Parts: sequence; C-alpha cells; structure tokens
Amino acid sequence: MSATPVRNPLLKVDSLSVSYGGIQAVKGIDFEVFPGELVSLIGANGAGKTTTLNALTRGVPWASGDVLWRGTSLAGLGAWDLVRQGLVMVPEGRGVFARMSIAENLQMGAYVRTDRSGIADDLERLFNWFPRLKERRSQLAGTLSGGEQQMLAMARALMARPEMLLLDEPSMGLSPILVDTIFEVICQVAEQGMTVLLVEQNASRALAVADRGYVMESGLVTLTGTGAELLNNPKVKAAYLGE
Repeated sequence: MSATPVRNPLLKVDSLSVSYGGIQAVKGIDFEVFPGELVSLIGANGAGKTTTLNALTRGVPWASGDVLWRGTSLAGLGAWDLVRQGLVMVPEGRGVFARMSIAENLQMGAYVRTDRSGIADDLERLFNWFPRLKERRSQLAGTLSGGEQQMLAMARALMARPEMLLLDEPSMGLSPILVDTIFEVICQVAEQGMTVLLVEQNASRALAVADRGYVMESGLVTLTGTGAELLNNPKVKAAYLGE
C-alpha cells in the first residue's frame, strides 16, 4: 500500500505573539492554511484578528513566535517583500489611492508583474466581476462610495495574482446587496484555486463559505473546525450567530 502524501501548509503560524505598549494583543497563537483552502478567522471586536493579519504581513512587529510561508520564516522580510512572495492583503479601510483613477489603481496592483497580456486579461476578468468599476474606470478612487472602494481594493489585490489573498473585514459597512457581491467574488476566487484567509465579523457568512475556520477570543485561538462544524457549534451559535 502506498504511503499517503504529506500535505504541507502554505502558511503556518507558530506561537505568534504581538504586543502593543505592554498589552499582549495576540497571545501565542497557532494555525495553518493549506494550499487552495478558504479559511475564516472570526471573533468579536478586540479579539486580535486584524492584529494577526497585520503581523502576518509585517505591518506590526512580533513579540515572539514565527510565521512560515512555504516552510520559510517571514521574519527577515519587510511588508514590501511579501507581494513578490505571493502574499497580498486587502486591509480594513480599503486603502485605495484616492487621487488615482480606478484604472490606475488596478495597474498599481500589477506593479510586480511583467506579463502584459496576462495583465490585460486579468483586468477584463475583474471588470466582468465588478462591472461598476468598468463603468467608472476613469473616475478618481477617492470619489467612490465605500462599497465601490471595497470592490476596487479587492480587484487591485487580485491584479497581483497572489498565491494567497488575505481579506480584513471586507463586508464592513456595506449594504446587503454589496455584501452579496463581495462574497460571490470571494467564492469565485477560491473556486479558481487561490488560497484565501478571511477575517470577518459576519461570522455566519464567513463560515458558510469556509473550508475551515478558527475562532479568536482575547488574543487566543479557542476553537477550530470545518466551516460547517463551527456553524453548528453551540458556543459559536450563542456568541456569534445570535442563536
């Protein structure tokens, strides 16, 4: 009988701790994301979710622990190196280039690429996913609504063709219709084989699309399981699903 092949994580978080001014915001957490997975990280405000993403992308320093990307520590890299490594985040608050047009923002997303035909193909694909951006491609990003800026931030990140996409609260402040649009795109991205780590307060939507999930409370990972298992967990239902 042949041996089962070993499956290695794309991203491995090992005893990661992050402190702000003496307060430990993340307290030695461990989790893994495997290639092609959509993993959701849920929890209440202040649980440490956004701090975790910022630590993964080198936006905040680590107090201790390590983060391995394809088995190699990210400790020696700066935030600017990660896009070339294939790790791209859409931050909370969107962070679009307000004085640039939609088209210019999308071109900036592809700055690490040199394949002009591939860039053009991806631009057309993203305009199909977000037709509102196509209609307004010459409009300055700073004049867009919050929902339109979220679409643009996601599209700009995808223009880099990341191996792994990190999303921080993509549905925050959006109308129900726009939330549906954002989650449809997240599912399309995952179906095409991209690895996704999703931080989201809308726990029911996040777990419904997730292969696996982790629950954070007060800087700790307290529960893990498949998306379906966590959706049906009584503790998760009581704390995050209003049941």
